[in-house]
Amino acid sequence: MILSQNNTHLTPEEKWNQATIANNFIFYKVMRNNEDVCRHLIEILLDIEIDHIIMHNEETIEIDWQSKGIRLDVYAKNATQAFDLEIQSIDTKELPERARYYQGVIDVDSLKSGQKYSELKDSFIIFICMDDIFHEGEAVYVFENTCQHNPSIKLNDRAKKYFFVAKNCDKIEDNRSKAFLKLLTTNRSSDDFTGRIATLAEDAKHNTQWRMQYMEWERQRTYDREAGREEGRAEGSLQKATEAAQNLLSKTNLSPEVIAECCSLPLEKVLELRKNIS
Repeated sequence: MILSQNNTHLTPEEKWNQATIANNFIFYKVMRNNEDVCRHLIEILLDIEIDHIIMHNEETIEIDWQSKGIRLDVYAKNATQAFDLEIQSIDTKELPERARYYQGVIDVDSLKSGQKYSELKDSFIIFICMDDIFHEGEAVYVFENTCQHNPSIKLNDRAKKYFFVAKNCDKIEDNRSKAFLKLLTTNRSSDDFTGRIATLAEDAKHNTQWRMQYMEWERQRTYDREAGREEGRAEGSLQKATEAAQNLLSKTNLSPEVIAECCSLPLEKVLELRKNIS
């Protein structure tokens, strides 16, 4: 059974009741409040050993007032490594660019003034996707900088980007990684570790404070979506009115005042259009 990710028609209460570890709010709460679980999951996915991690204190990293800050699902680091772990239920068509930007922002966050570039932490950006955004049938895609003319030559900038594809998890040889990705798509645990994660996810849903935070978060997302749709409709109406005014200016002898009234445009806008046409 593959869990449906299309739940936009549900109320916030219904979304909360149906939420699993694949929900990025639940995922964040579970990982943020269980460092050992987060560390072990990173070890499993990357097939490495990590001495320890420290969870970042803030959800958002701000660079300066002119730059775009980022909100990370899970940001953990230690003396030599930095990890960003993201759950992605839909393909926003910009995940590669997001991974690039996240990598740069985390580098800026980890390198203090006066430090040498060689002191940058090993950087790991990890996107756990429900669908295959590259459409090549792989269960995991790993990217690092190499020479275009000779791919065997690596840049060795110690920065990697991982994209795991949950729906292709059967292609992964490592049983531990496969078990976690299968948990995301089926909500069924198959070993002790995924069993613990599933239990923690269910416990999170009984936390009254987190539930209230989720409701507020969902309401804000709904407001933002509605605002975006209203803005899009307004832009579309303006575009149609502008095109209509241009046609009238080009094909009739109507005065700008009449055209402005017919197209519901400011007179200044119609006069500007007439000037451009002339």
